[in-house]
Amino acid sequence: MKNLFTAAFVAFLFTNCLSAQEEIKLQDKYTAHNKGKFFISWGGNRESYTKSDVTFSGKDYNFTVDNMTAHDKPKGWHVDYINPGRMTIPQTNFRMGYFINDHYSIAVGWDHMKYVMTQSQTANVTGYINLPTDESGSFYNRVYNNTPVDMSQNGAQEGGFEKGSTQPGIPAFLMYEHTDGLNYVNTEFSRHDDISKWFGLPNTDKVQINLTEGLGIGLLYPKTNATVLGKERHDDFHVSGYGTSVKAGLNFTFFKHFYIQGELKGGYINMQDIRTTQSTDDKASQDFFFLQRIIAFGGIFKI
Repeated sequence: MKNLFTAAFVAFLFTNCLSAQEEIKLQDKYTAHNKGKFFISWGGNRESYTKSDVTFSGKDYNFTVDNMTAHDKPKGWHVDYINPGRMTIPQTNFRMGYFINDHYSIAVGWDHMKYVMTQSQTANVTGYINLPTDESGSFYNRVYNNTPVDMSQNGAQEGGFEKGSTQPGIPAFLMYEHTDGLNYVNTEFSRHDDISKWFGLPNTDKVQINLTEGLGIGLLYPKTNATVLGKERHDDFHVSGYGTSVKAGLNFTFFKHFYIQGELKGGYINMQDIRTTQSTDDKASQDFFFLQRIIAFGGIFKI
């Protein structure tokens, strides 16, 4: 009995020593703690937008396009995403951040989205246009009261209205896009949780899976390409409003320092000061919700 008790006691000590050693090994892993680490990432996105009421105003006009539909402008899998001279042209996401503790990080970033008004649409317009008669856009002079207007190029040749008369040479009623782009410059506060054990991954220094969620807020700095009633476009960067966002994603980290991250990000954009033409009297305003699907590649390290 005494020998049996001694053997059981030795086995107990041995088991606890092994557990302690495993715990020490786990704590010694680079991926066990995040505090003090920096990270940086670059990726691409696709976007969807809700319909938006867009108001255009100037010295001789003030009208609202009701429920404008818009889409993004994807480039697909393209070398421009990694070409240093052209990598800002596609729809891209840049982010750089710092872990303030093991679970929370703060980051700054730039979401380069593209917003293109769907040209092949007929939208209701409310307001007035009273341009000088020597301007080609004066064809559209009138009071609008929920009036259907064909926004397409064909619509311009047909008078712009849903049932307008054919008059060649008149400009399209409106062409409108933020394609260089709908730039959301933002700060994010995020939480990160290692869920590798859910997938039976014992060595997180080789492969680690993290769940991340975050909140963001920032400014909209678009370069808007707009042709309103045939007027010369402004086409320059301008701080136009603000945005807020929430996100959730999965992060796959390989060999301690390299990761791929997939995210869903939704948010609200409000732009009340959009430059549209060369005249400072002319501007547009709109607000809408967006949804981004993002794939980013990055690195995590200590300095």
